[in-house]
Amino acid sequence: MRAAALLAIDSATRDLIADAKTVYSTPETGFNEHKTAAYVQQRLQSLGFVVETGIARTGMKAVLRGTNPGPTVAVIAEPDALRVPTHPGADAESGAAHACGHHSQIGSMLGVATALSAPELRNALSGNVAFIVTPAEEFIDIQDRLALRASGELEFLSGKQEMIRLGTFDDVDMAMMVHTSAGNGSAALSIGGTSNAHVSHQVRYIGRSAHAGGAPDYGINALQAAMLANTAINTQRETFRESDVVRVHGIISNGGASVNAIPGEVIYDGRVRAKSIETLEPIAEKVIRCYRAGALAMGASVEVQSIAGYHGLVQDPTMQKLFVDNAELVLGRDSISVVGTSQTHGGSTDMGDLSTIMPVIHPYANSASGVGHGNDYLIEDYDRAVVAPAKVMTATVLDLLGNDAQAAREALAKSKPAMTAEQYVSVQRGRFKTELFEQS
Repeated sequence: MRAAALLAIDSATRDLIADAKTVYSTPETGFNEHKTAAYVQQRLQSLGFVVETGIARTGMKAVLRGTNPGPTVAVIAEPDALRVPTHPGADAESGAAHACGHHSQIGSMLGVATALSAPELRNALSGNVAFIVTPAEEFIDIQDRLALRASGELEFLSGKQEMIRLGTFDDVDMAMMVHTSAGNGSAALSIGGTSNAHVSHQVRYIGRSAHAGGAPDYGINALQAAMLANTAINTQRETFRESDVVRVHGIISNGGASVNAIPGEVIYDGRVRAKSIETLEPIAEKVIRCYRAGALAMGASVEVQSIAGYHGLVQDPTMQKLFVDNAELVLGRDSISVVGTSQTHGGSTDMGDLSTIMPVIHPYANSASGVGHGNDYLIEDYDRAVVAPAKVMTATVLDLLGNDAQAAREALAKSKPAMTAEQYVSVQRGRFKTELFEQS
């Protein structure tokens, strides 16, 4: 079965790489991936799948049902891009660019779908394979997403979060995907470790506008309040423990209306990351005090909206071992490196949210050059980025769901998720809050 699957992927290699490059050429930001969604839908339908579309605006799901009953394994791809206007692949109007390699995930997911859709492979499965496209993994454009939330189009601000709420994963037992990477060793693939949790803040400073030249003393400068808050945050950095992998960063997304008027309203988008939600919370409280301090110094008011971000990633050891074994079998013994479970990547992913309710793995394909999210991040080796992940994921699915799905059942028996989907949704709802600190 494995040999037949690998042969099918080899035969489709040119098409799979073309799929990835097609998505690269039309970058779209999260919850706006309409062209990408239409393309992926058409490709899945061409393989004979019935595709459920419009989930969380631009997400989709197609299910391959095995001959025999058993667990369901999800293979996930993320279609969204970042905003990096100086990237060579950036859209001229939106500035969106695939500076994180998500386009490669589309190709590798379609590779798994291509291989497993063959009747002889479908007949070998005890269980199902769900191909799920999850939009908006990049946690950006917060004001736009909050507007969608206010209009009732969505509740949570990332694709996997929203799809958990909508029940898309209710019939899924475990999940996998492969992300691209740069500078992560010489092996083709790597797996292991975890990622940071995060919370986002939209901070609105409310001052008073006045003529910047003629009557500045009548104004209350909201921009200076934000700048003072940022300075206060920087004074806190020496209090952050290195072991907590803390990252605090932000941008001023609205710095005022015109240069000749004292800024009366300023928006600061902030983010706090740490290795777990529990570690994160006291650090976020420190940062919120800094927001308040900037307002207090200037006599401004400040509204702080806390936005439920991501949970830390927990990778399932049984699934990880199967993936490593298959990488070595399919690509060679030196094809994969394993990172220790205690190593925390500074970034964040909503695959961490999914890992709170089911076993998952999130390996990397070391296939890019440059720096992630930078204007120099480019996929240099599409075989590594698309074809190798497709082969190893396919082989892993066959191991999980072959032989009456004994491997999948073993993984599920050992897995102890932190919460149910219902508990997760409740926790996330509780992380949203808005506080207004007014000057008397």
